[in-house]
Amino acid sequence: MAIPITASFITSNTDFTKCPPARMPEFAFIGRSNVGKSSLINSITFHKGLAKTSQTPGKTQLINHFIINEKWYLVDLPGYGYAKVSKEKRREFEKMIFDYLLHRENLTCLFVLIDIRLKPQAVDIEFMNRMVQEQVPFHIAFTKADKLSQKQVHDSVELYKNFLLENWEGLPEIFITSAEKHVGREDILKNIEELIKTSPYKIGK
Repeated sequence: MAIPITASFITSNTDFTKCPPARMPEFAFIGRSNVGKSSLINSITFHKGLAKTSQTPGKTQLINHFIINEKWYLVDLPGYGYAKVSKEKRREFEKMIFDYLLHRENLTCLFVLIDIRLKPQAVDIEFMNRMVQEQVPFHIAFTKADKLSQKQVHDSVELYKNFLLENWEGLPEIFITSAEKHVGREDILKNIEELIKTSPYKIGK
């Protein structure tokens, strides 16, 4: 039985200092442009159209907050690796994103989305290395698993794990997802519920 969710949009900002008061645990989603982030957010919440999807990469250009079950925030962050924006705009996006990631005190975990069909991409590896260096807790969520066979999914994930372990001592938690078929939804929500239990930002504490 699917885990029920209530979800509603709260606010959009370009500055982490203007985000909602840090009273609840926060879980953010980020990935390279066109990774399927908005689709996955809509799949996780079972609210079609909650996060705006587009055929044009880079649709998300703000820090978007949604409140889930009145007890945690889901944050839709702009993508990285923006190919079709100016260098100045790219720097603005990067500052906005990293200011949020490094200074948002109630950020409990970041979900880094990776297209399962692709071999390890430099832009993803560089971003995750930065998260490791800055000690930002994150999980990896592979997207678009419905586009591959089960064997291809397994092989792709194993390739990625082995690649990361060449330079990392361990691996973050890994989720296999498909927004179209809601694969991985329950696993992600259960993981979030477990992390909420240990969060100092729980409602009522």
